[in-house]
Amino acid sequence: MRVAEKIKHDGGMPAAVPAKPSAEAYVPAGMRRRRAVNREGLEAGKRSTRTILWILLAASLVLYGFPFLYLLLTSFKPPIDTIAVPPTILPREWTLVNYVNALGRSGVVASIINSTQTAIISTLLSLLLAVPAAYGITRYKTASGRVFIMAALVTRMVPPVAIGIPLASMMASAGLADTPIALSIAHTTISLPLSIWLMASFFEAVPQDLEEAATVDGCSRLGALWRVVIPVVSGGIAVTAIFAFLASWNEFLFALLMTAIRSQTTPVVIANFQTQFGLDWGSMTALAAVYSIPVILLTLLLQRKIVAGMTLGAVKG
Repeated sequence: MRVAEKIKHDGGMPAAVPAKPSAEAYVPAGMRRRRAVNREGLEAGKRSTRTILWILLAASLVLYGFPFLYLLLTSFKPPIDTIAVPPTILPREWTLVNYVNALGRSGVVASIINSTQTAIISTLLSLLLAVPAAYGITRYKTASGRVFIMAALVTRMVPPVAIGIPLASMMASAGLADTPIALSIAHTTISLPLSIWLMASFFEAVPQDLEEAATVDGCSRLGALWRVVIPVVSGGIAVTAIFAFLASWNEFLFALLMTAIRSQTTPVVIANFQTQFGLDWGSMTALAAVYSIPVILLTLLLQRKIVAGMTLGAVKG
């Protein structure tokens, strides 16, 4: 019977097509119950894992964030409350007198300028040396390159005090004593090994096919590095720059050994906050809070680059 005649014979409505049983219908009831229990168990496991991760994150935030929060709150206390026993967390009276006293001291503003100059010069030196060194090690893969990068790692194990005094003597002999240039070179010795290792890991994540395609298009090896590879690893360069900047910004020992008055950095100045009653905790915490602002701003400014650099190579292959 044709379709039209069939529809007419059935009263103008097409006959209902019986639904095809799903694959689940053929599964025994006991197995379906076990699958449901397993799904519930997996969901419960995911929820418990998520809860544990949130607890660990909150604990880490408290451990790392509370000291800085306490420093920030102390900077707003009156000077007498900063040495109160027992100490209080929240200020009884909010005041800016510690900031006025800290920033009004002789040499404080100059020390912030010195720290900024030293950190910028040290960061630039680290990147200028680490980028070509790491690129050569990862692309040519020679035995000497492997020895060099292992030697760079070993230098990180040497205590800074072991090279601080010889470096200070060498800079004095070169006529660079108590200058930001000398301190920047000293800080570069700290940040350069880590910078090389970081950049080497980022260059390893870049496929060599990109450079080969650039050379086919007429680029030299240096041109391919500058036009192709550097833009790809820009996030890694930002991460390396942050680490190099922080290594110089927070360094104390070399700054203490190699500076006197003209190029003293802020960590040394903070350590010299003394009164007749002991350490001036109010001014110290206020200046430390001010000194933290540039690093926070730099991190926020490079946040996207940092995330891109940290995830570079995560999906390699």
